[in-house]
Amino acid sequence: MDVDVDHYLVLGLPSGEEGAKLSVDDIKKAYRSKALELHPDKRPGDKQALADFQRLQTSYDILKDEKARKLFDDLLRVKREQQRRQSERSSKRDAKRQKMVSDLEERERAAFAADPAAKEREEEERIAKKLREEIARIRAMRTNKGGNMASATSRESTGARKEGTETTGARVDKERVLKVSWEKVGEDYTAEGLRELFSKFGEVEDVVIKSSKKKGSALVVMATKDAAVAATGSVCGHLSNPLLVLPLQPPMAAETPSAPRSTEPDRLSTLVGAGYAAFEDTVLMKLQKAAKKQK
Repeated sequence: MDVDVDHYLVLGLPSGEEGAKLSVDDIKKAYRSKALELHPDKRPGDKQALADFQRLQTSYDILKDEKARKLFDDLLRVKREQQRRQSERSSKRDAKRQKMVSDLEERERAAFAADPAAKEREEEERIAKKLREEIARIRAMRTNKGGNMASATSRESTGARKEGTETTGARVDKERVLKVSWEKVGEDYTAEGLRELFSKFGEVEDVVIKSSKKKGSALVVMATKDAAVAATGSVCGHLSNPLLVLPLQPPMAAETPSAPRSTEPDRLSTLVGAGYAAFEDTVLMKLQKAAKKQK
């Protein structure tokens, strides 16, 4: 469980009183270093890679959150006090004094109705409960943030496309547009995440996402044809949820501006799905209208 994990050690940081003195910048620096080491892309074939990386992300989320970190530090303090007290008791229990210490503890338990050990356990459970609540809050915030980011990015991309088609729509080359699809399993994708993946092969002009419950899809507009060709077949995405990347229109099969669209099903669209094909047609119609206005 998350409350039983030493999150400082997961990030490779010192724990205990020394860990409580670390700054937020120290924690961020340690997370970045550890993330490079544990990223699944760095450990191909390792089935434990994804779980280790997710545990690192959880520990980082807890330590960078002020309230959650304070509760975690309090939990560690209570555990240290328990260990110290147990160590002190153990040091006294040698062979000659075992019976005397045992009798003394019996008299102490009889004299005091409230057992110190029971109070410590109660305090530990109370802090652990609050820490669990904070962890659940952080996870819910991260989930909502990811969903809101995808929706906001999609709206911004659609709005930017609508406003800019009158001046730039005529220059959009379908050979620079890639169709990307993925199943809704494992780690999902956001517009910003796709932009980062495809930017390794050249400048990304736009990313438009359309998702359903079972399948996600997007159009990625590269700045050049060469960048689109380089990204096709090279971008695989996350190991837990690979991407299918196909050109919107292959270079050797481009349509002329005046030629009407074929009524036969597009083979590439069939691979992605009928829902995606309808979305693609809508975007292309907007691009063609913008091109006619430019003329």
